[in-house]
Amino acid sequence: MKKKKKVFVQGAIAPEFIAESIAKHQTKTTIGAHDIFLGQVRADEIDGKTVQAIEYTTYEEVAENALHEIREATFEKFTGLTCMHIYHSLGTVKAGEICLFVFVSSGHRTEAFEACQYLVERIKKEVAVFGKEIFEDNSYTWKENTPA
Repeated sequence: MKKKKKVFVQGAIAPEFIAESIAKHQTKTTIGAHDIFLGQVRADEIDGKTVQAIEYTTYEEVAENALHEIREATFEKFTGLTCMHIYHSLGTVKAGEICLFVFVSSGHRTEAFEACQYLVERIKKEVAVFGKEIFEDNSYTWKENTPA
């Protein structure tokens, strides 16, 4: 069993951090494919108001345990995976900013594609991260995850 990795970061995930994560893998020459999912906060319109930001909260220990189990299950299911990174924002993330960064690597593209989709779907379905959608007038509603 691999050690638990820190998943949660405060605020938006910076494009520079994403680029650095990719660059670090250039020395790993057995990797033939990476697949990346970037979740971005949408400026949805709800009841005539536009979402300006989402404030993410979670019970970190419980969520980290769930993410660890999902990581382990993904490595078991997709045996060709060489790397897996998951980062999720906590705190306030503005519309247009990145709140979820999932990055998988493998020897071949098909496994990378399938593993990334599998991972994102499980994260969205099984990890209790709560999003308070904040409108321009500072009113809010609690976000509900929907499939796709």
